[in-house]
Amino acid sequence: LRAFHDPDPAAESLLAEFLQTHPVKTFNMVSHIRYATRGEVKLENVHPFQREMWGISFCFAHNGDVSSFDRSQFATNEVVDCTTDSNSPKLNKLNKSCVKIPWIGNSIGAKDTGERPYNPIGATDSEALFCAILNALRARFDTLPSLPVMHSAIQSLCHEIVSIDDQYEGTTILNFLLGCGPHIQFAYSWPGAREGSKVWNGLHYLVREPPFGSAHLSDCDYTINFATKTTEEDRVAVIATAPLTDDEDWVEIKRGQLILFDDGLPHMAPDDCYEAELRKHGLKSDAIPPTPSLEIDMRRYELRKDFYQGASI
Repeated sequence: LRAFHDPDPAAESLLAEFLQTHPVKTFNMVSHIRYATRGEVKLENVHPFQREMWGISFCFAHNGDVSSFDRSQFATNEVVDCTTDSNSPKLNKLNKSCVKIPWIGNSIGAKDTGERPYNPIGATDSEALFCAILNALRARFDTLPSLPVMHSAIQSLCHEIVSIDDQYEGTTILNFLLGCGPHIQFAYSWPGAREGSKVWNGLHYLVREPPFGSAHLSDCDYTINFATKTTEEDRVAVIATAPLTDDEDWVEIKRGQLILFDDGLPHMAPDDCYEAELRKHGLKSDAIPPTPSLEIDMRRYELRKDFYQGASI
């Protein structure tokens, strides 16, 4: 995972200029231009955020507002009681003055033991949310989950997050990209518009593949012929807040939909993610025991039995 962060506006960023003249080749690329709503314009608040889990690099970029993870309470001197059982009075005193991010995970059977291995560095709701997702996944799985199971777990966590939306008068906007290792990228959308704004914050995608043609940008008079930049072996999926071109068929991700992207292809449901496993693009690590087999994993976590029974696995 290679990361380039700059708190300066993209139009003025010397780092952006460097990347323009020194292009990087990669399976997955995430670019985020931040509209600061929670957390100041500082380097530690710049997306995408990254963490290591299971010996795998995870990265996260978010567009939206999630009031249940408002970092303002963590960025001040306010504290919550997070006492853990201990025979040490001194340790218990320190525990009472620590700060915890909210726990999610009940939807996937991940119990809150009080541990928070992942915590935010900056002051954004986005990073706090990212850490909460990783904390839940880490607590739930003691072996590497297969991609179908991973899709199902993340989908459940997203539903758990937005299920408390009514407590915040329906203001939750949750659009994110979650990269897991070199191949896999998840995209989730719970769209909406911020109060007083006419800008719709959602996610759209398209897949470009042979035969490649030309595309015209939506916000300026510029056309590029992708046939001159690609080969017959290429395929790429592009995900954006709004369509970037005005002459291609962009698809808006539905409210509450989670899509796994791999090898330029969208996989809509847990069952579909089996194809990425066949391409050997599943999660890989020496730091945690591997999945015994895809069938055992799917049985263990009660993924659709009719699927694996008819899939010759």
